[in-house]
Amino acid sequence: MANAMKIAIVDDEKDMRQSISQWLALSGYDTETFPSAEDALKALGPDYPGIVVTDIRMPGMDGMQFLKKLMGTDSTLPVIMITGHGDVPMAVEAMRVGAYDFLEKPFNPDRMTELAKKATHARRLTLDNRALRRELSDGGQLMKKLIGSSPVMERLKEDILDLGQADGHVLIDGETGTGKTLVAHALHAVGARAGKKFVLVSCAAYEQEQLSKRLFGPMNPEDSRLPAVEEARGGTLVLEDIEALSDGLQARLLTWLNEEGTPPETRLVAISNLQDEGKTSEDALRSDLFYRLASLRITVPPLRQRGEDILTLFTRFSDQFADDYGCDAPQVSAQEAAQLLQAPWPGNVRQLFNVAERAVLQSRRGSGTIVSLLMSDHQDMQPVMTTEGKPLKEYVEAFERMLIDNTMRRHKGSIAAVMDELCLPRRTLNEKMAKYALQRSDYL
Repeated sequence: MANAMKIAIVDDEKDMRQSISQWLALSGYDTETFPSAEDALKALGPDYPGIVVTDIRMPGMDGMQFLKKLMGTDSTLPVIMITGHGDVPMAVEAMRVGAYDFLEKPFNPDRMTELAKKATHARRLTLDNRALRRELSDGGQLMKKLIGSSPVMERLKEDILDLGQADGHVLIDGETGTGKTLVAHALHAVGARAGKKFVLVSCAAYEQEQLSKRLFGPMNPEDSRLPAVEEARGGTLVLEDIEALSDGLQARLLTWLNEEGTPPETRLVAISNLQDEGKTSEDALRSDLFYRLASLRITVPPLRQRGEDILTLFTRFSDQFADDYGCDAPQVSAQEAAQLLQAPWPGNVRQLFNVAERAVLQSRRGSGTIVSLLMSDHQDMQPVMTTEGKPLKEYVEAFERMLIDNTMRRHKGSIAAVMDELCLPRRTLNEKMAKYALQRSDYL
């Protein structure tokens, strides 16, 4: 199975190890066996991509000692204990220490499979969440998520790196779906507060009274969280939809900012979505709050201004969905590439993401075109007219770059395979890759 979780089976009895391994392998799991806890510990690190099934009674290090070692390395690792007759009290103690569950011999193999399914699902969620937390604290990884090499995106990345090193509060604005929250994460991750708390509050998600409590307290007795200004202390507090704050809460926020001093202990990043309504942050915020925030300001560019980034993003998204759905990504024609470049994209990157998914789904069914999806999203959109807007040469170059990029990605950087598929001599391919700043090393 692709991306199957592993199951480490630990038992000093060879027949039992092999029996459990064979049964779980038939259920699609990638199993590995160990004759002792000592041997298993050498292979089981804190991010082991699976679960452990172990006997309790073993010579040398027994199952309880083994469990305690594993919990000390990774307390979230699911460990299923196999007990003999009369070992149930020991199994109960194992559950207290941190075991996921236990099976009493002789056990039903179907029960083993059911437990393994639940435990591996829990493990996958844990590892996915752990990877996401690491990614959101890794400035390099976050900057890579800001895909594109258009001038406006290069400028955005430079702004993030510059302002990330600054201490002042920041205002981020731009249209819906442009990636403002991702920019806020990146600002935090590339700055001095990268290892500190990152707390995000959507102001539009609360009524004013609840919002006041969420930001400044007092919290409800049953709520285990601190008020956001306390929770984020020393790190970054991000307020989405800052314009949803009432005048009273804006005044209170300004007072808190003044108390933070210079440089502030906690950095505020405010996100505004007012551009969708033809308004500005200055229209909605108190002037003293606006100027306090807007001294450091980032405006995230809309997708329609990002040129060939549109094709790069569409390719990445469609490849991703093709992997998810187990099918080939749709082939984009020159006409469709031009249509993608010319579309107005009012929903920006989020809309492009949705179009890519629908394109993959309809391609899997063998029906529909990318143009039909765009036309359904934009009823007033006309077919591409190469006599208007961009010159034909620009559309052709954008399509050519996308075609080479897609083919290089598909063939994992094999120049010979790309030359063969595109019917290009090596010199011509090299010249075009240099022209479009495509590096073979990026595809290996």
